[in-house]
Amino acid sequence: MYVVELSLKLSTMPVSVQRKELADAQALYSQIMAILESGHPRVLELSCEKAEEKRVSLLSSELVAVQLYERSAAGGTGTKRPGFSVDS
Repeated sequence: MYVVELSLKLSTMPVSVQRKELADAQALYSQIMAILESGHPRVLELSCEKAEEKRVSLLSSELVAVQLYERSAAGGTGTKRPGFSVDS
């Protein structure tokens, strides 16, 4: 499972959506990046793959960051954590 996570201005809670396939997650990430790079505010509507009736819409000008990471089913070794960190 892959997570595309959006950080919003003035919000401590990120908005995230999951995709089953890496290619689908990368396509969504690229779409969001293109919207951010355009500099023109747009309404971005995201939906859940598992329950398609679940939707969220947000204004692209309120986005601060977007990240893509793999969500591991197990909390064991080799899991990728969201965010950026330096491992020593």
